Amino acid sequence: MVKALIILAEGFEEIEAITPIDLLRRAGIEVTIAGIGKKTIKGSRGISFGVDSLLEEVKEEEFDAIILPGGMPGTKNLAANQTVIELVKKYFKAGKCVAAICAAPGFVLADACKIVKGIKCCGYPGTDKLIEQNEGILVQDDVFQDGKVITARGPGFAIPFALKIINELVGKEEMEKVGKAILIMK
Repeated sequence: MVKALIILAEGFEEIEAITPIDLLRRAGIEVTIAGIGKKTIKGSRGISFGVDSLLEEVKEEEFDAIILPGGMPGTKNLAANQTVIELVKKYFKAGKCVAAICAAPGFVLADACKIVKGIKCCGYPGTDKLIEQNEGILVQDDVFQDGKVITARGPGFAIPFALKIINELVGKEEMEKVGKAILIMK
């Protein structure tokens, strides 16, 4: 079974976390929700979520993808966590799917992990400088994939972001099936 890990830090953007969790599970992907430091994490809009496990308890080799939602201060909390930085770097070097949305491409992938050099990616307006300062190639697409790195601009693009991850992990047919089931595709 294909497995994905999504990491939540205090202040994450709820839409950018829940949408991929929901849609990936519809596609038959086993999603583990890991929290930084505690089992209940509060999002940027004040909604609290229970997680499956603490990040420190996760066995990193079990997953085919790592997903990082944006939101403030959640993204800065992800970027400040050494375990997150090490995991992202390991997944990137291993050629596994690394997906980040909103401020996470700039703050985590570019600034904290330094993995965007020569990679085309997008992110939330205002984080563009972080991508460019770390030699990433900024694109204006709403969702973009360069190799195994998938990025998106923000919460309004959470559905196409999740569908892109599904396509990468289990293929176009399953992605289209989910897209049709939620009435975003015909």
